[in-house]
Amino acid sequence: MQAIQFTAPQQIALVNLTEPSNPGPGEALVRTHRMGICGTDIACYLGKFPFFAYPRTPGHELGLEVVAVADDVKNVRIGDKCSLEPYVNNPTTRTSQKGAQNCCPDVQVIGVHNDGGLRKGVFAVPARKLHAGNDLSYDELALVETLAIGCHAVQRANPQPGESVLVIGAGPIGLACLEFLKLMDVKSIVMDVTKSRLEFCKKNLGIQHTITFQSDGSHLIELEKITGGVLADVVIDATGNFKSMSTCFDYAAFTGRVVYVGITTSDLTFPHAAIFHRREITLLASRNAMPEDFERIIQMIRKGKINTSFWITHRISFEEVPTEFAKFTDPTLGAIKAMIEVR
Repeated sequence: MQAIQFTAPQQIALVNLTEPSNPGPGEALVRTHRMGICGTDIACYLGKFPFFAYPRTPGHELGLEVVAVADDVKNVRIGDKCSLEPYVNNPTTRTSQKGAQNCCPDVQVIGVHNDGGLRKGVFAVPARKLHAGNDLSYDELALVETLAIGCHAVQRANPQPGESVLVIGAGPIGLACLEFLKLMDVKSIVMDVTKSRLEFCKKNLGIQHTITFQSDGSHLIELEKITGGVLADVVIDATGNFKSMSTCFDYAAFTGRVVYVGITTSDLTFPHAAIFHRREITLLASRNAMPEDFERIIQMIRKGKINTSFWITHRISFEEVPTEFAKFTDPTLGAIKAMIEVR
């Protein structure tokens, strides 16, 4: 079958991969209909993502069709439309048995640690990682993973009623965080360097409090105005930018919580005594998402609590990937979510 590979940083090739004939125990054979392009895919393409080795077929935000299942598989059937939970953990590790499958030390992320779904043909996945949503579109199913990342980050932050929550970065992961925050009794604030993204948040998510980052530091004054001078009880940094991740403590209130959901390969430094220690700030990491997040999000889309209609701003076909993918590395394109139509 035809597949797309990242063969080296900023190098894309169309290759042929072997197509399995039958699923193994616990497996399902699936076919990709949609693949969402996310920041991870962009970073992998650019050679800036940890855990990624070349050559590799990307694709972890997937809307899939089940075409075959092993005899021992009961959770999905042939013909089911599914979202993929791409974090394949080892159920025997202590971390997994504690319920933290998302950060199991042996976790292998489909499309990052091993080949993903950007291919025409069938491939095998652990059936336990499939979440059926037959009444959803393939577009919606491909968006579930992005939403799940935001859902887990918000759960890590654990916002309490009446608290103020600042999301830094209005890209897809930041938007996913805002989707869940707007359903809570909190003051949601979003900050970004790009005004058009902030306008997108106002128009489509109803976020009233937006802040444009300014190099002169005046954005901090704006945050103080919004929060009555106490700053944010929760700061979620969804940028993946090491400068932002080093300075975001400035925005946290005394006893505030900072959550890193973005990833950087750079070492981070931040002021300890003057800010982190003095304010007794809690720092949390948020990695991947949990199985129950996928089920919850599918239900929320089904019930109309999450509207995904405005998320997809750009589309390309499978055949266009070698020539068109690079344009999504340009932030001036204004892409919120680009979708690859595979079938």
